[in-house]
Amino acid sequence: MRELIQRIEEATPAGRDRAVDALRAFAILGVVLGHWLVTALVFDSGTVHGASPLQHMPQLAPISWVFQTLAVFFLVGGQVATKSYASARARGVTYGQWLRARLGRLFRPVAAVLVVWLVAAGGMLASGVGLDTLHTLFKLVLSPLWFLLVFAALTAATPLVSRVHPLWPLAVVMYVDVYRFGNGGAQWTGWLNLPAGWLVPYCLGALWARRGAGTSLRTTGWVLLVGGSVVTALLVLFAGYPASMVGVPGAAISNLNPPTLAAVTFGLAQCGAALLLLGPLRRALRRPTLWAAVALVNLSAMTIFLWHQTSMIAVTCLGLLAGGDLAGLHTVPDGSAWVLARLAWLPVFAVMLVVCWVTFRAYEQPRRGRGGSRVVRAGRPARTGEMGRA
Repeated sequence: MRELIQRIEEATPAGRDRAVDALRAFAILGVVLGHWLVTALVFDSGTVHGASPLQHMPQLAPISWVFQTLAVFFLVGGQVATKSYASARARGVTYGQWLRARLGRLFRPVAAVLVVWLVAAGGMLASGVGLDTLHTLFKLVLSPLWFLLVFAALTAATPLVSRVHPLWPLAVVMYVDVYRFGNGGAQWTGWLNLPAGWLVPYCLGALWARRGAGTSLRTTGWVLLVGGSVVTALLVLFAGYPASMVGVPGAAISNLNPPTLAAVTFGLAQCGAALLLLGPLRRALRRPTLWAAVALVNLSAMTIFLWHQTSMIAVTCLGLLAGGDLAGLHTVPDGSAWVLARLAWLPVFAVMLVVCWVTFRAYEQPRRGRGGSRVVRAGRPARTGEMGRA
């Protein structure tokens, strides 16, 4: 382990902003833990169906405030993609070459997930598993992929949107919400917020990349954190927006599906907190051990994201084979006993995720080439000019 930590430290360019990688790791791990905490698979009369503790215990809504971290991921994505594209142009790399390199790391691991689940679906149908159960499982595995499609679209549009001010897509989100909630407009218009809502933190990241670090970044962080928090609180308390920042089964309105103005302002508050954490993170990540952990998470970020739901499902299914009705795993999430039991299951989910990581991480590792990410190369430092490509 000490040798691995030393190798990662030596392979990291001196100018790399380690705090950016830490924010990306935090965002991915936040999504994983959030899903594990607010998603339940209940076994009832031979059928597995989805449930959420937020449905039975709305007082747990603050959990979603901590673990709904997608805005931070889009913030970092916009910052890194903007710098990466500028660097690629300076090296003479074409837009097509740059885009293929960036999207390749996103979608190569997706192919592995789809193949495994198609085979698993065939096996489950042949063994008599009902369509309702199969639908529940597939929805859990595939529904998070919407995020990848939106992120890929914004990445492809980086040359066009990197100079768009975040206030423009924010205005679109405001207008759409006023139209569909305030004026009784068609509900389908809410889906216009799917690109617009996530474009807000993405454009904020691009703005960060263009202006660079400085004292104004800290001021911006405080404005976003305080302003976003206050506006979100007002929207929840007086405008009828849900307190939960993730979808709750049976709820009339979801803040996430599609994104609402409350989700976007909450995301801006998170982005403000992320900017304020840059300094402390940079100081903390001078320690090789902490940096090695962050680097390893980043190298396998897509594998972790794509397989975390499968890991939970695998543990749940093994529990059914072992007898079923295990607290926190198959029971209705309707009380504090379920919460305590679910917390005890988290390490088991993590172990299963490690198994998936060992099995499928090779699909995420980029091929050597002009656009490849080289955070860590075996025993060799990456070139300084490549530090923004991860």
